[in-house]
Amino acid sequence: MSDHIDEERGVSRRRVLECMTWAGTGVLWTISGGVPRSLGIVGSAQAAEPAGMTFLQISDSHIGFDKPANPNAIGTLEEAINKIKAMPTKPSFMIHTGDITHLSKAAEFDNAERIISQARLDVHYVPGEHDFIDEEVKLYKERYGRGTKGAGWYSFDAGGVHFIGLVNVVNLKAGGLGSLGDDQLEWLEDDIKGRSKSTPIVVFAHIPLWTVYPSWGWGTEDGARALDYLKGFGSVTVLNGHIHQVMQKVEGNITFHTARSTAFPQPAPGTAPSPGPMKVEDSKLRTLLGVASINFKQGDQRLAIIDSPLQG
Repeated sequence: MSDHIDEERGVSRRRVLECMTWAGTGVLWTISGGVPRSLGIVGSAQAAEPAGMTFLQISDSHIGFDKPANPNAIGTLEEAINKIKAMPTKPSFMIHTGDITHLSKAAEFDNAERIISQARLDVHYVPGEHDFIDEEVKLYKERYGRGTKGAGWYSFDAGGVHFIGLVNVVNLKAGGLGSLGDDQLEWLEDDIKGRSKSTPIVVFAHIPLWTVYPSWGWGTEDGARALDYLKGFGSVTVLNGHIHQVMQKVEGNITFHTARSTAFPQPAPGTAPSPGPMKVEDSKLRTLLGVASINFKQGDQRLAIIDSPLQG
């Protein structure tokens, strides 16, 4: 693979890939004072009883997808939920970072709800672009938009952490970058105004807020403005989906983390002509799908992320 620099984007393809882990085991990270530290692989991390608040992230369930990359997206979501149900310590709640469905059909939302509810956890959703393609763009909002602002953004507090759910998939064009828009950005600025800078912040949205690979639309065009508002906080973690693979990046006090899909993998940036469902050997599929567990211990400013594949 060439290590060329795209002058317009200012990004080295190899540098992007170096940020990435396709791990079959996953890595546990902690954050102390905004500085991340690797604690080891998932197996050893799970051997310890987590202290403090733990929550889960799942993403990109794509219920309704039935192509060769995974003809049974319902089945792999069920496997993910069964994995969650089997956890020795019950998480406080779950976050879903979008693309719950594949075609925004009522039956797809119904199936997703039926399966995810089996975890018996409160779930906080943000939409993906696949959740906003029904003709009147109302099915997601009717189910998950109550009490939210605008297209569905909101915030809440739990365990000493301030959580902010953002929407960056409105009017998204194929291959285009995500966008937050002025109204949402003004709301965000107001939402965090007056909060103690020692408050840990977790932001979650579907499309990455950092620029992963712009030619594939893997980034948010006005994400930098949102991140600028958060720079003064000591611990900020940004959780995203959309790209169906684990990537991590650190910029100052902000740690970025993207999650695996529960439905199908996508190629690494620049390794295929375009993004999209990637067919792999059946025996390998479940090593590239999974969930993430995040732990926060009050008073320690510690946030630990464990990525767990469905298999491996």
